[in-house]
Amino acid sequence: MIQSMTGYAAKTRDIGCGALQIELRGVNSRFLDLHFRIHDDLRALETPLRELLTKRIARGKVECRLFFNVAAGKREQDGLMPEKLHQLRVLQAKVHESLPDAAPLSVAQVLQWPGIFGDDTIDLEAISAPALEMAAEALADFTASRAREGEKLSAIILQNVTRIRAVVTEVAPLIPQAQATFAEKLRQRLLEAINTADDERIRQEVAVFANRIDVAEELARLNTHLDEVERVLKHGGAAGKRLDFLMQELNREANTLGSKSAVTAVSQASMELKLLIEQMREQIQNLE
Repeated sequence: MIQSMTGYAAKTRDIGCGALQIELRGVNSRFLDLHFRIHDDLRALETPLRELLTKRIARGKVECRLFFNVAAGKREQDGLMPEKLHQLRVLQAKVHESLPDAAPLSVAQVLQWPGIFGDDTIDLEAISAPALEMAAEALADFTASRAREGEKLSAIILQNVTRIRAVVTEVAPLIPQAQATFAEKLRQRLLEAINTADDERIRQEVAVFANRIDVAEELARLNTHLDEVERVLKHGGAAGKRLDFLMQELNREANTLGSKSAVTAVSQASMELKLLIEQMREQIQNLE
């Protein structure tokens, strides 16, 4: 399935001694770009988390946040540590000796002091397994959200493919008559400009020029590239770079069509094709 690089997922799990929280956010990027914001005591989990993400994600800028909140009941049970309070009181007194105008510590600041509720270190061994299980669940949700977004983008791209095919179908029957009309006009102008020249020679030159402005090959290649776009979308997987290359090829053919145009209808078709291709390219920039 085609996936967008944009996605979001979040999970929370209560493990008794506290609550684990993980959040995954994804946006566009040319390559896989992983960023981690992890609780200091859980920093050792970055490597297994990175391995987990790289197995399922091929491209995009992904931010992974992992936090742990100690259970309120545990803090209430432990209570405030008298030795920590004494330490704070001594430190505050020393600061005021040098800086008499310094503001005293607030209650909120005291409660945030490390160890004020006793031993609040995290048992990494006990937390690792549930943390990685929760991360796997979040990754599944994250991948599913990217798939849903990718499905919507695929539908938009296929709509443009259908419209481009319609434009090509409308233009193709006009080419032979447009060539003939333009060639005859060119022959008449050449005859008027150099009326002493051999008429057969002029016809040969006009025929050569008519071949140069023939766009049948460009129209055929447009349809071939569109077939490939549909095949890639149907096949799924990390297809963003392949589709982006196909947009370059489609745009090349549309430009050539415009440069060879000898009639207004073909020029207008070229402009519409380039607009539709650019719209597809903008959507493809979001695909993995």
